[in-house]
Amino acid sequence: TSPLAWLRTRFYYLLIRLYFDQEFSIEEFTRGAKQAFSVVSKLLSQCKLDLLDELVSAEVLQVLKEKISLLPDNHRDALAADIDAIMYTTEGDVRIYYDDDGIKFVSILMRFWYLNGANLPDEVPGETKVFQIVFGDESTKEKRHLLTANYEFQREFTEGAKPDWTITRIEHPRLLE
Repeated sequence: TSPLAWLRTRFYYLLIRLYFDQEFSIEEFTRGAKQAFSVVSKLLSQCKLDLLDELVSAEVLQVLKEKISLLPDNHRDALAADIDAIMYTTEGDVRIYYDDDGIKFVSILMRFWYLNGANLPDEVPGETKVFQIVFGDESTKEKRHLLTANYEFQREFTEGAKPDWTITRIEHPRLLE
């Protein structure tokens, strides 16, 4: 990320700690986001969408129900990310919202890069190359794909609101389109 973007996100983290949650830690949030990403991605790949009610917003869940049913099996398999297969995580955009009724929200976009052994073609639709990593020698090689996903987490900080983060956007580029 650019130095300006890095500085901007750090400023927002300071605002979150000062005005919303004095205990907020981006390191702890990132650990929780990785766990949530792993659980949600596995449930998506298994088509167990009814188990996502408490984790994913109703709007996103409705869109997922439509998209998941149309996916080929290999794309559905590629959605699953074991927590140990997450190679890199970074926070994207951080936003603080106030609506007209005085309700306060914070949203944090997280980007994940993970290895997956699904049987995907070398080239996926959209003419984008899927990175492949080969483990082992030529006779026992295991092909893995390096895939990306973007999940946006949102929490309401209005007094009396539940202190839960909800996923309000799920993107698996080239897989879940």
